[in-house]
Amino acid sequence: MESYQPEYDKNGLLSDTFWRTPHRAVPGRPCQTVQRTEVMSGSSYQQFQASVNDAWDLGDDDIISGIAETKISKAISQTAALNVINSHRNSSKNVNKNDVKHGSESVKPKVEAVEVKKNEIRKAGGAGSSGLLRHYPGRPRPVRLSALTSREESSESKLERFQQLHDSAVIDLDELKQLSWSGIPVKARAVTWRLLAGYLPANAERRVETLERKRADYKHLVRQYYDAERDDDTYRQIHIDIPRMSPLVALFQQITVQVMFERILYIWAIRHPASGYVQGINDLVTPFFMVFLQEAASGQELDNFPLDKLSEEQRDVIEADSFWCLSKFLDSIQDNYIFAQLGIQYKVNQLKELIRRIDLPLHEHLQTHGVDYLQFSFRWMNNLLTREIPLPCTIRLWDTYLAESDGFATFQLYVCAAFLLHWRERLMLEKDFQGLMILLQNVPTQNWTDSNISMLVAEAYRLKFAFADAPNHLHNAGKSDR
Repeated sequence: MESYQPEYDKNGLLSDTFWRTPHRAVPGRPCQTVQRTEVMSGSSYQQFQASVNDAWDLGDDDIISGIAETKISKAISQTAALNVINSHRNSSKNVNKNDVKHGSESVKPKVEAVEVKKNEIRKAGGAGSSGLLRHYPGRPRPVRLSALTSREESSESKLERFQQLHDSAVIDLDELKQLSWSGIPVKARAVTWRLLAGYLPANAERRVETLERKRADYKHLVRQYYDAERDDDTYRQIHIDIPRMSPLVALFQQITVQVMFERILYIWAIRHPASGYVQGINDLVTPFFMVFLQEAASGQELDNFPLDKLSEEQRDVIEADSFWCLSKFLDSIQDNYIFAQLGIQYKVNQLKELIRRIDLPLHEHLQTHGVDYLQFSFRWMNNLLTREIPLPCTIRLWDTYLAESDGFATFQLYVCAAFLLHWRERLMLEKDFQGLMILLQNVPTQNWTDSNISMLVAEAYRLKFAFADAPNHLHNAGKSDR
């Protein structure tokens, strides 16, 4: 692989593009030039964006070293930090227009800014947080057993209904989907996910035989592809991404866990040559891994759970089932990860047209300030919101995704629309490109729970059926970018 050197303009700043590697033809990295506008000055958001280190958007170590050398002034860093702090502070209370700070106001003194930031981090971290480490938006945070347990489990009747369905000789999948759509109890989740993903047969007589055969098949794939001579480029990219995908969760820093993820992703990439490995797919393994781990380590806290405590057979089951369920899950969105990720670009245009029809003032507000939908919603589509919401919320959201009878690909578009509309009032208060992008790329969801996800999918359901009789706008949106 050729060494990449960041391109600087005559002022010594990184080139004015949204993507960090604009001249390389990397799948999933369409070149998107941000047009200069009055609200996007070279001394504000451009420098802030150039200093942001987001692991999902880095291709190799050379790029990391280039970013490390990027300089940013104290005034700019304080302004950016205060915008994020104010965004998170307002997440737990109604926005007060009188408290909104405009660019003309002076920046707080350095000492006060540091104290505010510390207080915000302590509040967001709560018990079990790792010192003053920042809670990156959507990155998995310390995982508590109670966080993965649905609030609806206080009603034992729902769990009993799942158990009755699981015990059926032939499971009625339509009934199982209908029951799962509003959330699955943790004790029933692992089996239900295998069924909904199409990995576990509905016929009870075939389940044991199928699981044994598929798990044996996965072991054969490991010997055939991973233990043999590997493709250096594919393996290198996966090997770089895995250690930094979940920096705040001790579980994912264990070598045993990282090797399991490497095998899953490498074999998936080799078996899908049309796409290969695309950054972001590693995040999609995490929900399956956590659900099957919780099944194997029932009643245990998972944040610091040493995976070596499990038997080799238990670890093999978690790894094989995660691989096959991931493969089934991605089958319906395969075009999201082929060259140039055309499926995602198509859906971004659909989202743009959908918001234009639903909320024209919000759409025009984003357009007026130079915000392109690709700049924030590409990650939403690529990672299925796993970077935007906490891991327990992702698992709850995937209960609904897996239960969508016509596949979740279309429904996820409406979830993204509902997610954007959720922040409408706060977005309308932002008066420049910098403020809008900081909010859209750092949405304050650190305190979200199952109830927030239930409201989100309910709104997405309403939007889907509001446009069910007039679907042409979605097809037209994919052909033209208005």
